[in-house]
Amino acid sequence: MPKVDSSALGKEPISKLLIKQSAPASIGILVMSLNILVDTIFVGNWIGSIAIAAINVVLPISFFIAALGMAIGIGGSSMISRALGANDQKKALKTFGNQITLTILLTTSFVVAGLLFVNDLIPAFGGKGDIFEPAKIYYKIVLYGVPILALNMMGNNVIRAEGKPKFAMIAMIIPSVGNLIADYFLINVFDLGMAGAAWATTGSYAVCFLYVLWFFLSKNSELKITFHHFGLNKKILKEIGALGFVTLARQAVVSITYLLMNNILFKLGGESSVAIYAIIGRMLMFALFPVLGVTQGFLPIAGYNYGAQNPKRVRESINKAIMYASVLALVVFTVIMIFPKEIVSVFTKDEYILKETPSAMRWVFAAIPIIALQLIGSAYFQAIGKAVPALLLTLTRQGFFFIPLILILPNYFGELGVWISFPLADVISTIVTGFFLNREVRLHLKPSEMQTTSIKY
Repeated sequence: MPKVDSSALGKEPISKLLIKQSAPASIGILVMSLNILVDTIFVGNWIGSIAIAAINVVLPISFFIAALGMAIGIGGSSMISRALGANDQKKALKTFGNQITLTILLTTSFVVAGLLFVNDLIPAFGGKGDIFEPAKIYYKIVLYGVPILALNMMGNNVIRAEGKPKFAMIAMIIPSVGNLIADYFLINVFDLGMAGAAWATTGSYAVCFLYVLWFFLSKNSELKITFHHFGLNKKILKEIGALGFVTLARQAVVSITYLLMNNILFKLGGESSVAIYAIIGRMLMFALFPVLGVTQGFLPIAGYNYGAQNPKRVRESINKAIMYASVLALVVFTVIMIFPKEIVSVFTKDEYILKETPSAMRWVFAAIPIIALQLIGSAYFQAIGKAVPALLLTLTRQGFFFIPLILILPNYFGELGVWISFPLADVISTIVTGFFLNREVRLHLKPSEMQTTSIKY
């Protein structure tokens, strides 16, 4: 694979860059999402529908800890993109070194705490009744690999910040393919059940880590750090923390959402309702892969050109990212609306779940065509280093609107109230994000404004 310099982010046409950055990100997210989907299908057919619910209980806990790495990766990568755009290699190297140190320290601490309070956390996230034991087995094994997953997530974002999306794509594909192969042998051949599913996941993280490590040690990476770069710098940590907190807060809200959803649905319909949500949740991860890919591809382009003080290219990247993502979201919406029954039948043969899930899925995906504006808008503020608006806009969808809705509407509409909360939250949060993004572009993406408010390294 030929060496690509990050300066291409400031030179090539925006449309070409978006495709070049987004396509590998989309493919990576697709394969990762397919992994989660197929993993769910394997577990549902080889172990049972209770196992699907058990994994759904564990995911928000383990992913919150792993999200520390993602948060540090995205926060630091915003700094790295802008530093490379401003031709400040020293800043970029020190930031990367601090990312590694911070990821290891924080995730290891949280894993220890997670193992100590396992019997309290699983029931709190909906792992009750028949779900508890399989969830506990899966949780304890997967948690061992979470620090490695966090380092992978952090490294993946840094690779993308360097303008090397193809390598980032491969880093996402490796654990997905590895997990599926291991799933087949450990669950189906060796009949290890939930433990097999968990070890397959943890082992795939380790294989991915070896690849990420190879990338940064090879000539493909511009970030050649030495021992002194690992020393923590207060100023850098503050900026990583401010920007990374946006991602961490989003994942925290996701985890809280899972906690509330699993408990609310368990109360309304028992284990079957939790399984329905698990299937819909997997489809949300899978179906939105092209939209999320455009969002990931947009981040380094906007950050680099903002750092290079080129407002015209920044504006163009915003407009085209929203346009491309909206078209893709509309395609996803159409498929979900037409084929919900066929999609659900792949996961389970349970008659109740087959009957109830399609209608719920249609409600959940009802406002997906407009979601691109919300995702790109909140991502923009993170890309340019404006932590407060990035945080607030990131939290609008699930934190400020969705959570209150699922606490209120089920009291009047039962389980239907849970599902209609999704499109309502999407519509309101998109309107709010559109307002603030439009104001930001009008007021602060002018040549004179960029020159006077550029970030100093």
